[in-house]
Amino acid sequence: MTDTPSSSQIDLIAGQHPDGSPVMEKLQVLTLEDGNLQLQRSPAFLRGVARGDLIVVDSSKQTHTLVRRSGNLCIRVIARSNISDIATELTPALEKMGATLDFENARMLVFSIHVSCGFSAIEDVLNRYSGQDGLSTWFYGNVYDQDMQPLNWWQDILKGEN
Repeated sequence: MTDTPSSSQIDLIAGQHPDGSPVMEKLQVLTLEDGNLQLQRSPAFLRGVARGDLIVVDSSKQTHTLVRRSGNLCIRVIARSNISDIATELTPALEKMGATLDFENARMLVFSIHVSCGFSAIEDVLNRYSGQDGLSTWFYGNVYDQDMQPLNWWQDILKGEN
């Protein structure tokens, strides 16, 4: 008899406030038999990971190490004011492509979508519904490193799908 994965929440350091104190993010995870944790949603602030990715956590430091990518992109849409008008049009358009809305508040949306949908197709939809007003923008949470260099993790995934 095998154990079924158990769902829980963990707190990880997602950055630093200007005063140097940590920015913490609560993440929903499944604990797998091998001890790895699978992210159940793309994070709003934690960089470099998305829904379905496997991580291991150093509990004493509240940090993580990526074990395996799921192939999902983490997309964040932010607005200076209420984002509901953008969400009303953008969410169904991305859901038609297979995206999931993982997080929403008054000024932010976080989506997960598989990279196989294609960067151009995804970006066309995002550009159609956000960023045009000068009050909103979108960006990837797991495509670039801190120096804004592409991580290129999707290359092997896309090669395997041909």
